[in-house]
Parts: sequence; structure tokens; C-alpha cells
Amino acid sequence: MEFVVGGIAAMGAGFFTNPMEVVKTRLQLQGELQSKGVYTVHYRNFFHAMYTVAKVDGIAALQKGLVPALWYQLALNGVRLGAYQFAENQGWTLNSEGQTSAPKSVVIGALAGCAGSFTGSPLYLVKTHLQSQAANSIAVGHQHQHNGMGEALAGIYRKHGIQGLWRGVNGSMSRVLVGSAAQLSTFTLTKEWLEEKHVFKPNSLMNTILGSMLCSIVAGILMTPFDVISTRLYNQGVDKNGKGLIYSGVYDCFNKTMKAEGFNGFYKGFTASYARLGPHFILTLLFWDILKDFQKRLSSSDTRSSPQIKPVAYDLRDLKDGGLMDKGVIKV
Repeated sequence: MEFVVGGIAAMGAGFFTNPMEVVKTRLQLQGELQSKGVYTVHYRNFFHAMYTVAKVDGIAALQKGLVPALWYQLALNGVRLGAYQFAENQGWTLNSEGQTSAPKSVVIGALAGCAGSFTGSPLYLVKTHLQSQAANSIAVGHQHQHNGMGEALAGIYRKHGIQGLWRGVNGSMSRVLVGSAAQLSTFTLTKEWLEEKHVFKPNSLMNTILGSMLCSIVAGILMTPFDVISTRLYNQGVDKNGKGLIYSGVYDCFNKTMKAEGFNGFYKGFTASYARLGPHFILTLLFWDILKDFQKRLSSSDTRSSPQIKPVAYDLRDLKDGGLMDKGVIKV
């Protein structure tokens, strides 16, 4: 159940943040391996990119790659958040005193992120291809001519086999390893600190929101360089054997980007990246907390119920200060 809750929470967030993902992808591919000033700038900044994509490709283009993006969120965060929640339930994130251990949270968050990233890699590959597709006048990066998620997955498999679907997975796993370790550990520790200090009322959603905001800043700073590398590894063209035409792997991409674009090249699209990460983390973790609360209430209701079980319904009016009022049953 933990895996389903985590996946559904992330899908809900992904729907609202996908336009920022499209813009981020375009900005990260713009001027790839070129020095500043020698390439045409189609997207001057985050806001100009949003305007340009909507004007040239149509406003619907801001939701390009939405279907594989949502399935990717289900695969990635279903495994990632589900595994982390399972570890918490087992007490693996706690120290000998029963408190959350920062080192254990970082390690478990990183491992959970790697597992989720590997699971969803083919979907992230196709998502990147679709989101980079643009009219010739504003195109950046290699242009993969796919007509949708199903056609893309089938086409890649026919040409390059099962390995082709996991091309670039090392870059994605590096990206999510860093981001997940930073996000989940920062979120858990911040939320617990706020609750211990009674900054807000017990079970207040403000604990979740502030914890999400802080972890999105930390994760954004640490993850963006790996995000740039991941995007470029996934989007590059390949030869008949499925090998990348530009990069051979994570280190090669890092090395070539540093030489051609300098340190700033690793933070291309940072504003768009944070504009996506901030709301995405907040919404994902907010939905995750709410869904976990529902799950706990359902479990406790089932435990207390008599042999003659009555249907249990829920009413959002019973949400109070970020938690459900303890009424036993809630109506819709």
C-alpha cells in the first residue's frame, strides 16, 4: 500500500508541474557544448521560455510528454516513497534512542531513489524526447521524431532492444540518488523539528509545507548539475548500435560540459528547475502526508470495527489543522 500511496501522490503533483519540466528541458539543451555568445538564444530565461513555447508550439505544448511523465512519477515515486515509508515503518531510519537518524535517512533515501529511478528510466527517456521536440525555429538539442509514448517505446525497443530503453539510466540514477537523499532526509528532519518545537499546532499542514520548501531548495542546488547531465544523456542521438553520438557516459558528459560551458553550464535552467522542484516537492509530500493519514485512519477503523462492518466514507470538512479529526467515520 505504501508504494501505491507514494505513486499517486507524485502523479497528482506531476500534472501541475509538467510545464516547468518542459521549459527546464529546453533550457538545459540550449547551447549544448557551445560557449556563451556563439549560439542562438531561443529562450532568454524561464518566463521567456514559457512564453516562447506557448507562442510558437501552442499552449498545449507546455504539457508535452505529460503521459510518460505521469507514468514515470508513478514508477519512480511509487518505489521511492513506498520504499522509504516501508523503511520508516520498520524503524530503519531511527537511531538507538528512537529518533530519526540523519545518516540513515540519507542512505535509505538515496537507495530508494536509485531503485525508483531505475524502474522508471524508459519512461523518463521518452518523456525527455517528447519534451524537447519543437518547431524548427526554436528547436534545441537532438530532435527525436516520436508521435507518442507507445510509439516511442516500441520504436526504441525494435531498434536497440531492451538495453535501448535503459539508455542513460546511470545519469538518471545519479540525479535521483542526490535529489532523493537530500529531499527525504531534509523533509523528515525539518518536519520533526517543527513538530517537536510546537511552531505550529499539532498535525498542521504548515509543518509539511515548510519542510517541503526547505528540502526543495537543498535538493535543487545539489541535483541540478546531475539533472543537466541526465537530460543530455537521454536526449542525445544514437548510432545504429544504440551508442550515444556525443557522450559515452556520465563522466564524459560532465567533462565535455565543463570544458565547453564552464561551471555555469551545470546550472542551466536552474530557475525552471526550482520552479518545478518547489511546487512538485510541496505537492508530492503534501499529497503523500494526506494519503498516509487516510491510510492510517482506514487501518485503525478496520481494527476497531465490529464483525458487522459498515462502509467508511470520508469528508474533507473533517480535515482540521492538517490532520483528520478523530471521529471514526467521515461522510461524503
